[in-house]
Amino acid sequence: MSKDGKVRVRFAPSPTGALHIGGAHTALFNWLWARRSGGTFILRIEDTDALRSTAEYEDTIMAGLKWLGLDWDEGPDIGGEAGPYRQSERMDLYRKYADQLLESGLAYREDDAVIFKTPVGVNLVLDDAIYGEIKIQSEKASMSPDGSVKDIVIIKRDGMPTYNFAVVVDDHEMDINWVIRGEDHISNTPKQMLIYRALEWETPNFAHLPMILGKDKKKLSKRHGATSVFEYNDMGYLPDSVFNFLALLGWAPGGGVEIFDRGTAAKSFELSKVIKKPAVFDMDKLNFVNQEHLKIMDPAIKKKIVEPFWAELGLHPEKHSEQYLMDALTLMGARGRTTNELAMFSDYFVDFSPVKERYDASEISPEQRDTLKKFFALFMSIPKWKSQEMEAFARNWCETNGASLKEIALPLRWALTGRKVSPGVFEVAQLLGPDECRLRLKHFNFLD
Repeated sequence: MSKDGKVRVRFAPSPTGALHIGGAHTALFNWLWARRSGGTFILRIEDTDALRSTAEYEDTIMAGLKWLGLDWDEGPDIGGEAGPYRQSERMDLYRKYADQLLESGLAYREDDAVIFKTPVGVNLVLDDAIYGEIKIQSEKASMSPDGSVKDIVIIKRDGMPTYNFAVVVDDHEMDINWVIRGEDHISNTPKQMLIYRALEWETPNFAHLPMILGKDKKKLSKRHGATSVFEYNDMGYLPDSVFNFLALLGWAPGGGVEIFDRGTAAKSFELSKVIKKPAVFDMDKLNFVNQEHLKIMDPAIKKKIVEPFWAELGLHPEKHSEQYLMDALTLMGARGRTTNELAMFSDYFVDFSPVKERYDASEISPEQRDTLKKFFALFMSIPKWKSQEMEAFARNWCETNGASLKEIALPLRWALTGRKVSPGVFEVAQLLGPDECRLRLKHFNFLD
C-alpha cells in the first residue's frame, strides 16, 4: 500500500484498440479521485495479449487521454518509481510470486500452467465504496458450470499471467490503494481478494463504477453514438464538453450544476456521491453540454477550433482577419450544438458561395423585386453602417410605404445568409460590411 497514505490510483487499458467511452469514463473517475485527494494517477498498460496489443494503439490511448485533459503522474512514457509500466516488461515479477504460491502449496503446476487452489470455507467481504458491502464464500468465487469449485489459472501454458493474477501483483507492487473500475469487474474481485490473502498482502479499497447504457437501456454500442473518444473530436465535440459529460455519467457536483470545468469537478468530486444505478449515454445531453461550452468559450480559441471545419467545407477562412472571424462566431451565439454545426451554420460569413448554392430568389415576384430594389437603393446609402441605424431606417421606410418589416428583412436574410434562420439580420449585415452586402444583393437582383 501507499507508504505515505496518499491515494494512488491507476488506469490500466489494454492496447488492443482505441480509447473507448467506457475506458475514458473509468480513467476520468480515477483522475478525479487522485486530483481531489492530492494523490497519484498512474497509467499502466496491460499488454499481455501479445497478438492484439500494438504500440500504435498504446499511442492512441495516450492521445485520447491527453485530449480529455487527463494527465498522469507515472506511466510508460514518463516513468516513475513503481515501473516498468507495461505488463510485458514485468514478467519476472509474475513468475516470482507464482513460484511463491507454488512453494507454499497454495498453487500447483498442470500442463506448464500454474493453478491457484481456490480455498473453501473462507468468508470474503468486499466493502465497495459505491455498491456497499458484498459478502461471498470463497468456494463461490470461482465455480465450474456444474457448480463445483474451480481452481484459478494464474499463469497460462504459454507463460503469460492471467488478468486476475497480474492485476493483483501490479496493484500491490505499485502501491495502488484504490482500485476504481467498471462494475463488470465485480465478479473478478473475489478471485483477486483470495490471491491477496494467499500472498499475505493488504487488499486495496474498491469502487466499481456503474455501467453505461444507451437510451434504450441496452449496453452502449455504435448504434447509440460513437464509442471511441477521438470520434467525438472528429464530430465536432470539445474535449471540455466530453469531459463534463462523462463526469455526469453517475455523478454530479451538486446544487443543480451541470456545466463545469475540470478544476471544479476535481474540487467537488466524492466517490461516495457516485450512484450505482446504470448511467444513460444520452446524445441529446451531450449536445446540450457541448453547446453550453461553446457559448462560454474564448472567441480566439473557438475560432482556432472551428477553422479546420470551415476548411473541410471547402471554405477559406484565411482570407479574413482573425478579429472578423472571432466576431462572426461571437455573433452566432448558441447556434450550433457541435463545432462542425457551428462551422456549417456560419459558412456565409466566410464565403458567398454556400449562399448561392442554397438560395436562388426564385420565390420573389416581379412586384416584390421592384419594392426590394426601391428599399435597398436607399438602404445602401445609410451613412452609419450600424445595425441599430439599419433597423430604424427599415422600420421607418416600411411604415411610410405601407410594407411590413418581414417583407424586407426575410429577403435580406436569404440574400446574405442563404438561410431562413440566422442571428439578427441587421447585425449580420453590419459585420459583412456594405461592400459585401451590395455584392450579394446585386447577385440576386435586389439592387441595381
